[in-house]
Amino acid sequence: NDSNSNDIQPVNKSLNRQTTGSSANDLLSDDKFTSLVIELVYVEGFEPTQEAIDNFTTFISNRTFKPDGISLEKRSIPSSGKDTHTIEEIADIEREQRTKYNALNQIAIWALFIDGKSEKDEDNEVVLGTAYWNTSFVIYEETVQNSSNSIFEPKRSILESTVINHEFGHILGLTNLGSSMQTEHEDEENPKHCDVEDCLMYWESEISRGRLNMSSIPQLDAQCLADLKANGGR
Repeated sequence: NDSNSNDIQPVNKSLNRQTTGSSANDLLSDDKFTSLVIELVYVEGFEPTQEAIDNFTTFISNRTFKPDGISLEKRSIPSSGKDTHTIEEIADIEREQRTKYNALNQIAIWALFIDGKSEKDEDNEVVLGTAYWNTSFVIYEETVQNSSNSIFEPKRSILESTVINHEFGHILGLTNLGSSMQTEHEDEENPKHCDVEDCLMYWESEISRGRLNMSSIPQLDAQCLADLKANGGR
């Protein structure tokens, strides 16, 4: 019986393949979307800590208006077998594996935790995460694991939480990436990052070189918080 098939909205995947920061208001406010689903996918053996996942969902709920709730669906995928990944290769994995897209009043986030490393890694600077579309980010979990949990390194859940929240901050339009700056605080040397050193959106939150002695998760500073509020957030 196909009589009710007309009720099903066709999925427009292109709506989840827009520029980073362009869905900031949709995520922050409840004007268009009243709930949010996180599709958290990890390569077997590279699952983030439960603590980091909990911190991430708390971070979202503290900043956004989603009266119908935030849900999370987690699953593993096999490794691609590659040692390094370009962002285009990361996007290909998403095209193949992503199942959740914006639908009716629910907005969907894709969070990929992957083995291997970013092609942008250098000898003294490694990339921990990248936000690459409006609702998509990747965490280089193998790199995160190699940069945590030993002497002189942060606890794994703290580093994971820092990188996850930082990348999601970019998706929320920070800094000057879709949520308009209420005061001038973009780092000239590291565009789209906050120039306040202890802010979550400082560039060292996604490049492992600096924050190796941190004992807690950096928070958003007052200027970044003001930008989010001005764009419909909490």
